[in-house]
Amino acid sequence: MSPLLATSLGEPNLTSILFFFAFVSVTMGITYWAARKTKTASEFLTAGGNVTAVQNGFALAGDYMSAASFLGIAGLVATSGFDGLIYSVGWLVGWPVVTFLIAEPLRNLGKFTFADVLTARLQQKPVRIAAAFSTLTVISFYLIAQMVGAGNLVRMMFGIPYEAAVGAVGVVMLLYVLFGGMIATTWVQIVKAVLLLSGATLLALMALSKFGFNPLTLFSAAADQYGAEVLAPGKLVSSPVEAVSLGLALMFGTAGLPHILMRFYTVRDARTARTSVVYATGLIGFFYLVTFILGFGASVLVGRDAIKAVDAGGNMAAPLLAEAVGGTPFLGFISAVAFATILAVVAGLTLSGAAALSHDLWTHVIRKGVVGEKEQLTVARVASAALGVVAIVLGLVFKGQNVAFMVGLAFAIAASSNFPVLILSMLWSRFTTKGAVASIVTGAVVSVVLIVLSPTVWVDILKNAAPLVPLKNPGIVALPLSVLMGVVVSLLTSEPEARAKYADVQRRMELGNRA
Repeated sequence: MSPLLATSLGEPNLTSILFFFAFVSVTMGITYWAARKTKTASEFLTAGGNVTAVQNGFALAGDYMSAASFLGIAGLVATSGFDGLIYSVGWLVGWPVVTFLIAEPLRNLGKFTFADVLTARLQQKPVRIAAAFSTLTVISFYLIAQMVGAGNLVRMMFGIPYEAAVGAVGVVMLLYVLFGGMIATTWVQIVKAVLLLSGATLLALMALSKFGFNPLTLFSAAADQYGAEVLAPGKLVSSPVEAVSLGLALMFGTAGLPHILMRFYTVRDARTARTSVVYATGLIGFFYLVTFILGFGASVLVGRDAIKAVDAGGNMAAPLLAEAVGGTPFLGFISAVAFATILAVVAGLTLSGAAALSHDLWTHVIRKGVVGEKEQLTVARVASAALGVVAIVLGLVFKGQNVAFMVGLAFAIAASSNFPVLILSMLWSRFTTKGAVASIVTGAVVSVVLIVLSPTVWVDILKNAAPLVPLKNPGIVALPLSVLMGVVVSLLTSEPEARAKYADVQRRMELGNRA
C-alpha cells in the first residue's frame, strides 16, 4: 500500500463543519432542556441520582472513551505497533476492580465526591482538603490531553490557529456545564458514546475492506512494511520496570479517577451502579479492539511519516485513515465525532473538579457544612468557570504532546493518591485521618515530582539535556509509597473514633441505607 502523500487536514472541511454545528446544536438543545431541570446542587453535580443503569453505562463509556482512547491509542499503535495496545489493555482491566471493589461501597457511602467515602469515619476538614488537592491534580493532567486533542482537531476542521481552537472548545464546554450541569453532561456523553462507537466501527470496517475484512492480512501488511517487530512488544515500552509501572497506573488509576467515581452518584442505588459498570465495560472493551485495527490500518494505508508530518504526537492517525479510506467527507465526519468525544469528557472533568471545590472545600471546609442550596449551586458554577479557564491554559502550554501518554500520567496520579485511601478506608479498621492525608499527599506529590523530573517534562518540555529521573511513568514508585505511608502513619497515630465507626461503615457499604 502506498502511503498517503497529500491531505486536506488543516484546510476548512465543509462536512466536518456541518457535523460540528449539528452536534453543537443538538447538545445545546439538550443543555436548554437540562437547564430547566437543574435547580439544586444535587441536580447540577449528580443529576439528582435519577440516571438509569443503561444510561449511566453509556455515559461512563462516554466519559472514559476520551481523546486518549480514540486519537492517542490509534496514534500509538500506528507509530509504535503492538506496544500501543498496552494502554487499551491497562485501561480495560481496571474495570473489574471498579466493579467488585469500588462501585457498590462508593454509592452506598457517598453523595457527591469520593471524599464522602473517606469522611464516613474520618475527620472532615483535613481529608477533604487532601482529597480536593488530589482530585484537582488528576483533573489538570487529564485536561491537558483532552484540550491538546481538541485544539488539534478543531484546527484541522476549520483551518484556524491552534490557540483559537482551544479557546473555542473551552467556551462551548462551559456552556454545557454552567447551564445544564450533570443532566446535560450525561446526555452529551450518551450521544457522544453512540457516535464514537458507530464512527470508529465504520472506520475500522472500511479499513479492513482493503484487506478482505481479514485482520490477519492487515497485520501481515504491517509486518511487510515495517518489519516483524511491529507485531511484537518492546518498541514503545522496552523496560520491564516501565511496563509494570504503566500497568499499575492504568489498572488502579481507573478506580481513582474523580470524574468516573462521580458517575456512581448519578444512579439511585448500588445495584444500578454495578449494572452500569457491566454495560460500560462491554462497550469500552469493544471500542478498544476497534482502535487496535485503526492504528494498524493507519500505519499501512497512511504511513508513519505522513502521520508524524501532520502531528508529531501521532494524534491525527485516525482522521488521516478516515480520509484515506473514505475521502474528505468521511474525514469530516470522523473529525466531528472525535470533537464530540473530547467535549463530553472535558465537561465531565470540569464537573468533578467543581464538585471538589464546591462540595469538599467550600461546603465542608470553609462553611463547615452550614450552607444553603442556592449558595452551593452558585459556588459550583463559579468553580466550573474557573476550571474552564484552567483547561484552556493547559491546552496552550502542552501543545504537541501525545494525548494517550498524558492521560497515562493522570492515571498514575489517580492510582497513587486516590485508589489507596479508598481501599484502606473501606477495608482496614485502623486507618486514621492522618494516615489518609499522608497517603493522598505522598501519592500526588511523588507522582507529580517524578513526572516533572522524567524525560516527558524535563527533556521534552523544559528542553534539558537529560532527565533527572529516567522513569517515564511514576506508578511503580508512587503507588507503593502511598500505601506504605498510609499504613505507617495510621499505625503511629491511633484514632479510636474512626475505629469505632468501622463496623457501621461496613454495614452501610454492604446494605446502603437499609443498614
